[in-house]
Amino acid sequence: MSALRQAAPGHSPARARPAGGDPAGAAELPGRSARGGRFGGLLLAAGLLLIGLNLRIGVASVGPVLDDIRASLGLSATAASLLTTIPVIAFGAFAFLTPALTRRFGMHRLLGATMIALAAGIVLRLHPSMSALFAGTVVVGAAIAIGNVVMPAAIKRDFSHRAGLMMGLYSTALFVGAALASGLTVPLLPLAGGVWQAALALWAIPAVAAVLLWIPQLRRSSGRVARARSADGSGGRGGQGAPALRAILRDPVALAVTALMGLQSMSYYAALTWVPSILSSAGMGADEAGWMLSFSAFPGIAASLVTPALARRARPAWLPIVLAVGVSGVAFAGLALAPTAAPYVWMTLLGLGQGAAISLALSYIVWRSPDAHHTGQVSTMAQGFGYLLAGLGPIGLGALRSATGGWTVPIAALGVMLVAQLIAGVAASRPRLVGARGQDATVSADA
Repeated sequence: MSALRQAAPGHSPARARPAGGDPAGAAELPGRSARGGRFGGLLLAAGLLLIGLNLRIGVASVGPVLDDIRASLGLSATAASLLTTIPVIAFGAFAFLTPALTRRFGMHRLLGATMIALAAGIVLRLHPSMSALFAGTVVVGAAIAIGNVVMPAAIKRDFSHRAGLMMGLYSTALFVGAALASGLTVPLLPLAGGVWQAALALWAIPAVAAVLLWIPQLRRSSGRVARARSADGSGGRGGQGAPALRAILRDPVALAVTALMGLQSMSYYAALTWVPSILSSAGMGADEAGWMLSFSAFPGIAASLVTPALARRARPAWLPIVLAVGVSGVAFAGLALAPTAAPYVWMTLLGLGQGAAISLALSYIVWRSPDAHHTGQVSTMAQGFGYLLAGLGPIGLGALRSATGGWTVPIAALGVMLVAQLIAGVAASRPRLVGARGQDATVSADA
C-alpha cells in the first residue's frame, strides 16, 4: 500500500517512500503544490478557498426568502421544507459518484466542473416555475456534494505540508459563505427588484468568479492530469494497491471519522433548522430569533479557523473534541432551561462548538489518510454516509416536537447525539491511519 507515514511523538519518523514508485507519493511532497513557484501556490490556495466559499452559498441563501418562495409558488410548509432538506440528502447521495468522476476527469478539472454546475443550478432557479426551482436545487446539491468530497483530497495532495492551515481556512470559508448567503440575501432583494428568483440568482456570481480564478488549474497539461489521476487511484501503476471504497467500509478509523462527520452534521442541521423556533416558542420575536442563529456563525468562523492548528498541538489528542462537545452541550442545556435568559451566551457557545466540530471532522479526513487517494475514499465515505445521516436530524427533531408538544425532549435528543458524537470523536482523534495496521498505523496528529 502506497502511503506517506510519520511516527508519533516518541517514535522514529519513517522515511517517506511511495511503494512501487507510486506517483501519488511524489505528488504529496512539500513544494510540489505550487506550479510556477510561490505565486502559483498562492493562486492554487486562493482558488481552493474561493471554491470552499461557494460550497454553502447555494443552500444557505434559500432559508431567508423561504416565506417569499412559499407565497409566490403556493407551496405547503412540507413542500417548502424540501428546499432545505433536498440539498443535505444530495450531499450524501451524490458523494458516491465522486470517485468515478475523479478518475475520469482528475481532481482539478472536476472542481472546476462543479463550480460551473453550481452556477448553472443557481441560475436555473431564476425561471419562475416550481420545476425549475426544485431542479436547480438538485443540481446545486449535487455540485456541492462532489465539491465537498474532492476538496479534502485536493488539499491533501497539493498542500500536505500545510494541511492543518489549509483545512482551517477551508472550514472557515464554508462558514463565511453560509453567513454571507444567509445574511445578505434579503438585503439584496431591492437590488433584484424585490424578486426572490433574481436575488438567489445573484449568488451565481461568486461561483463564476471561482471558475475564472480556477482557469490556470483547468489548463494544466494532460501529463499533469494523468499524474493527478494516479494520485487519486484511478488505475494504472500508480493505482496499484490503492483500495476501492468497499475496502475501507469496515476500517475502524474510517468508521470513526464517518460517524463523527455524520453526527456533527446531524446536530448542526437540526440546530440550523429549529433553533429559531425554540427561541420563538420562548417568547422571542421572529426577527431576533433569526438574528440569534446568524450571530452564532461569527464564533463558528473563529473556532473553525483556529481549531485545526490547536488540535495539532493538543495533548491528549481527544481534548479538542471534548471541548467542542462540551460547549455545545452547555448551549443546548441553556436553550432547554432558560432560552431567553442569556441567548447571546448560548449562541456563542453553540457557534464555537459547531465550528470546532466541523473543522475537526474535516481535518480528520485528511490527517487519518496516508495519501490523496485514501483521503478521497475516506471523504466519500464520511461525507456520503455522514450527510445521509444528517438529513434525518431536522426531520427527527421536528417529529419529536410534534409528538411531545414541546422542546424539552427534542433538545434532550440533541444531548444524546452529542454523547455519540463525543465517542466517535475520541475514536477519530487517535493518531492512526486508515488502512494501516500495527505500528504502521500510528501517525502524528498533524499528518
